[in-house]
Amino acid sequence: MTSEQHLAPFRMPDRLFAELAAGGGSAAAVAFLERAERARRLLLLRTLLDDLAALPTPLTPVAEAWRVLKEAAETSPEPVERLLLAPATGGWISHMLRRVHGTATGPPLWVEAGHLSALALSASVQAGTEAALDVPLTSGRLHLPGLGMVRLPGGEDGLTVGRATTAGGELTVTAPGGATGPVRVTCRPRRRPADADGTATDADVWLPLRTLTHTGPDGTAPFTVLLEDLDPYRDLDDHLPPARLDDEEAREWQRLFTEAARLLAHPDGPGPGRVDPAMIRAIVPFGRTAVSPPPPPFVQVSASSGDSFGGMLIVRPSSPLALAETLVHELQHSKLAALLHLFPLLEDDRAERYYAPWRTDPRHLTGLLHGVYAFTGVAGFWRDRLAGAPDERTADTAGYHFALRRLQSRLVVRTLLTEGRLTPQGRALVSGLARTLDGWLREPVPDGALTRARTAAALHRTEWRLRNVDPAAQAPSDGPRFRPDRTLWPDVRTHAFAPRPVAPRTADEHLAAGDAAAALAGYAEQLAADPAEPHALAGWIVARAAHDPGRATRRMLARPELLQPLPSG
Repeated sequence: MTSEQHLAPFRMPDRLFAELAAGGGSAAAVAFLERAERARRLLLLRTLLDDLAALPTPLTPVAEAWRVLKEAAETSPEPVERLLLAPATGGWISHMLRRVHGTATGPPLWVEAGHLSALALSASVQAGTEAALDVPLTSGRLHLPGLGMVRLPGGEDGLTVGRATTAGGELTVTAPGGATGPVRVTCRPRRRPADADGTATDADVWLPLRTLTHTGPDGTAPFTVLLEDLDPYRDLDDHLPPARLDDEEAREWQRLFTEAARLLAHPDGPGPGRVDPAMIRAIVPFGRTAVSPPPPPFVQVSASSGDSFGGMLIVRPSSPLALAETLVHELQHSKLAALLHLFPLLEDDRAERYYAPWRTDPRHLTGLLHGVYAFTGVAGFWRDRLAGAPDERTADTAGYHFALRRLQSRLVVRTLLTEGRLTPQGRALVSGLARTLDGWLREPVPDGALTRARTAAALHRTEWRLRNVDPAAQAPSDGPRFRPDRTLWPDVRTHAFAPRPVAPRTADEHLAAGDAAAALAGYAEQLAADPAEPHALAGWIVARAAHDPGRATRRMLARPELLQPLPSG
């Protein structure tokens, strides 16, 4: 952020690349990726400033906002660095570049360009410098990234232009009002907020940013992660209005995060599937949940973006274990996205024709690479849970997830190595994942958990082919041809097979319990009503292969869509 130019190229040390290629990454490796992301953002921001230089606007020109930001960085670099590296800042920069090139939409362009002034004001407040900028207000609200939101009681509805000034850490905002004329508030965002004339309460004027805090088990200084419910670019792309969490919801997030961070602490240091929660910069609570969310032991929605390193959007799960797994999963995506910004890892024609065991639709090569990198981390997470399991039941569940994800990930690694059109760096990365997974495949897992994992993997692949692959089209050399009527379908088995059935009743439960004969009878009964129903047919094929293993059933598993005639029992 200083005027000094740093022209030295980035060179990743081999040892750091090897750590990341194995699916892990020490604090030093992640710090290197962050430095690279910082440089990338500055380059993109420079491009954006050039694009916006001639933009007609009622606001302060972007060049002046940039000057204020640079001055704050020279006075107090650390808080400005945090602003620059915030996930939402990366989302805003990339969104704006898409706006100026016509590939994204949003509010008037001058309004979104005004976010630079908000960044500059936030930097100025934190550095204690002076500034005066015209800024966009939405119904009397001004968001300050990394701090919170100013609310002007009596401000006009809709989009208006206000005047914001800073001095000594104090912020004053003046805005058009209604019949009573302009309104003006003053607050100290980094201290106890107060208004200028005493007519509004602190809560009326200033809404501070929420954070999640955690202190390590060794008593180290607490770290904070943003619980981002205000930033207009928290959605990883599109502009969003603020959606403040209520206090009860925020407290539940804190409880879950505290316990998830404790679960992720590992005395043996970094490795695949191990995450220092301090590496996470922001969690965006997606949608709304009740205080007691639904019971599934997994996160129903989570997402991340290559533009928003260290940020992740999550629906609050029902357990700390589910949150911890999701933090691992999404940080893996961030790490790989940063690597893709540094190295071309593969040539991708974006054709969606590959099987991904964690998806119900065909994927392109980049999606396949992202998935296998994330799920290698997930496999490592469950490997640690298995190693530290306090009882047989916990070991069985952890063993299932570890066995399933290592098997599925190794299958995708094979696809990438044989069909992935990998660059030298890409081949080194995928080969590193292969070595990790090959070592894990030799590690013992409880017998019942291993059997259920193999069965669940076979069920998913079989149903995927039944629902997606066109049996009438001859498979060409570049992959199968897909049904024109295919749709997304619910994968209910991956998590349903995790617990060991105690009193099996359904066909799936009998199959999970290892009783293939009972499962066959149950699936045949379902198929009598609808012989082509993919869920039951997939179950019948896998149960038949388990009950009567041989060449014929292996052929059925390989190309289940060719099964003719349909089974009758």
